[in-house]
Amino acid sequence: MRLNKIFASMLFVGASFSGNGWAESFQPFEVTDIQVEGLQRVALGAALLNLPVKIGDTIDEVKLQQAIKSLYGSTNFENISISHENGILYVAVKERPTISIISFEGNKDIKDEQLQESLDGSGVKSGESLDRTMLSGIEKGLQDFYYGVGKYGAKVEAQIINLPRNRVELKFKFTEGLAAEIRQINVVGNTVFTDSELISMLELKDYVAWWDLFGERRYQKQKLQADLETIKTYYHNQGYIRFEVTSTQVAMTPDRKGLYITINVNEGEKYKVKEVNLVGDLMGREELMTSILPIKAGNMYNGADVTFTEEMYSKYLGRFGYAYPEVKTYPEIDDENKEVVLNINIKPGKRVYVRSINFTGNTVTKDEVMRRELRQMEGAWLNSAQIEQSKTRLNRLGYFETVETETVQVPGSDDLVDVAVTVKEQPSGSFNAGVGYGTESGVSLQFGVEQNNFLGTGNQAGFSVNTNKYSKSATLSYTDPYFTKDGVSLGGSVYWNEFDANQANLERYKNKSYGVALNSGFPINESNRLNGGIGYRHNTISEISSYEQAVRFYNIYRENDEVDSDLSFDNFELTAGWYRSTLNRGTFPTDGSSQRLSGKMTVPGSDLQYFKTDFDTNFYFPLTRQHGFVLLARAHLGYANGYGNFNDNEQILPFWENYYSGGSSSLRGFKSNSVGPRSFYLYRGSSACSPDPSGDGCSLPGDVDAVYVSEGNSIGGNAIATASLEMIVPTPFLDEAYTNSVRTSFFLDAGNVWDTEFDYDGYRYLPADQFSQLSDYSDPSRIRASWGMSVQWLSPMGPMVFSLAWPIKEYEDDDTEIFSFNIGKTF
Repeated sequence: MRLNKIFASMLFVGASFSGNGWAESFQPFEVTDIQVEGLQRVALGAALLNLPVKIGDTIDEVKLQQAIKSLYGSTNFENISISHENGILYVAVKERPTISIISFEGNKDIKDEQLQESLDGSGVKSGESLDRTMLSGIEKGLQDFYYGVGKYGAKVEAQIINLPRNRVELKFKFTEGLAAEIRQINVVGNTVFTDSELISMLELKDYVAWWDLFGERRYQKQKLQADLETIKTYYHNQGYIRFEVTSTQVAMTPDRKGLYITINVNEGEKYKVKEVNLVGDLMGREELMTSILPIKAGNMYNGADVTFTEEMYSKYLGRFGYAYPEVKTYPEIDDENKEVVLNINIKPGKRVYVRSINFTGNTVTKDEVMRRELRQMEGAWLNSAQIEQSKTRLNRLGYFETVETETVQVPGSDDLVDVAVTVKEQPSGSFNAGVGYGTESGVSLQFGVEQNNFLGTGNQAGFSVNTNKYSKSATLSYTDPYFTKDGVSLGGSVYWNEFDANQANLERYKNKSYGVALNSGFPINESNRLNGGIGYRHNTISEISSYEQAVRFYNIYRENDEVDSDLSFDNFELTAGWYRSTLNRGTFPTDGSSQRLSGKMTVPGSDLQYFKTDFDTNFYFPLTRQHGFVLLARAHLGYANGYGNFNDNEQILPFWENYYSGGSSSLRGFKSNSVGPRSFYLYRGSSACSPDPSGDGCSLPGDVDAVYVSEGNSIGGNAIATASLEMIVPTPFLDEAYTNSVRTSFFLDAGNVWDTEFDYDGYRYLPADQFSQLSDYSDPSRIRASWGMSVQWLSPMGPMVFSLAWPIKEYEDDDTEIFSFNIGKTF
């Protein structure tokens, strides 16, 4: 007789064999054969491998239990029954179905990717067998998540849809419902700080102003836990070391749409620091470590100071290779005298050495380009300061959106680690087609290839052809930043340019130029660098308007008496500069500062002799730990002039080398190049004054009192001063993953351009109102200012800038421009 009994219920609910009659009739027997029935996906060999019974074994009740338990443990079967007849052991199985498809329906608060990641952690994925016993737990876990974000009406249902060949589709259906809003938050037990003071610190809110478009009163369990820690930290930082949150209650309204949160606290009293002791292994540096101790006896206890001290000593030990130090503070609290003794226990651990440094994420940038920026060396002990410096240097390259470092302990060794450097690359140049638009300046076009990381070598190379309504240019350049292994750079460029000033909001002239330049840079230390160069430039100036400022230049340098003749100049130029940077990133920095001092002068004996000096500075002040809000202060100062003599005249600055301001790169809200002095013409009657070879300006006969001034276009000046103050803020509606490639800011710009060399006093013979108008051109106090907002982001086409700006300080002769948008424009 063949006996069939299902042992699953007996194994998992603890039923006894004697209770069902099997034990009385069961007799041990010798297995002569084993037959497995019901296999589809699982191979017979794999099934037998999990069966701890072989032919020839004598099987009893215990071995039968072990056999069934082992088969279930293989996770391949959802039902097993065993029987025997004439020594043959029959094993009938029902395989678990294979998950063919996993789908989600109705989920809005949780993305499909997040859900699948959670299921993967539970072993529920396509291609695996389905364990039905886990589904109820998964449903409950997902439902608890919704409860944690205040959606108490949410439901999660797992549906199994049978498919051919023992396959199933696993579908999760979500009914999310509405989130319960916080009706009120109460703090009970506080006397030192008011409810409003404490509630204002919380991320959870029970009130949101009508104008706060991004505020919400939605409850989230994780935020509540974080808020409790915020309150606790605040009290500890004020000296209340005994403070504790005794309990919290979250009560739901009957309609399940509102919540009342009650936080019960016990404040305690303030405590002072009686004594601070450094204990443990101080590595013979007790005097130094004591001298830098920021906590002093007699001060009020401050939890933030304790945390800072622990981190400071950990970082200090990390500089000497102690990668995993333990620095813990053990307080001895004297409740009677309200004092606390802080015992800071220091355990450096074992000194750790770096076995290897590995890079991931750099699909374009070569390893050697990254490795030469590292200050942590393989084979040396692990130095946390050098790791941080290496990370900063990689960020400054501008090739990467993010740079992360991690120390990974080598298996089997307690004194060796590998350093993993993970980067996310970002556009650092490449093919770009640019377009720009301003409400006044119109459309501009650009085309070019510029690569700051040419073929991943770290070299800068580019061939660019740019064109817009006032300029055409072509440039071929190449720079090797590591021409020597010590970081000495070498580069050069060849360029050609045509510029029509009349189309660029400037007074009319045309400038055709070409040239070649060679430059080199020399590092001084981690933050400072010197550079220098030499070059040749040829300029041809034509179609110059006969405004008074150009007349002065024209009368000095023209070679004949023809007023319309072109001017040509050959100049050899020397450049020099100093650059300092402590910025944390090369693109969109959020901390640190940079300063650049640069100078250019033509070599004595060139056709024109002049110099230019510029100073730029930027300071970034992060206002939050996450650098979400950053204050940026920047300024630009410039001065230029001629030197030496030419034909008994003092050399002056060529007008095409003047400084200009206005537009998206300087004073936003003002038309490009429009800020500063303007050209002026003198008229007598209906005739314009013409350039006089004698240099006297207006040469027409007649009464000087009949001369009047006509204002022209912007011509720039030889001095400039601009400054900006920007508040960088998180970009609304943008995922945090894009914070390093998109920047939003509100700004205040101010500055002026003026001419310190042109002799406006020589026109005092003009009527007072007209002379006053001219003297304004050299008045540095005529500061322009504007405010607005800007959004900048990186794209494969190049940087993009969108600005809205409104002047708040302007003059009658100023041209304004509210809106501007640029693609492929460097900022």
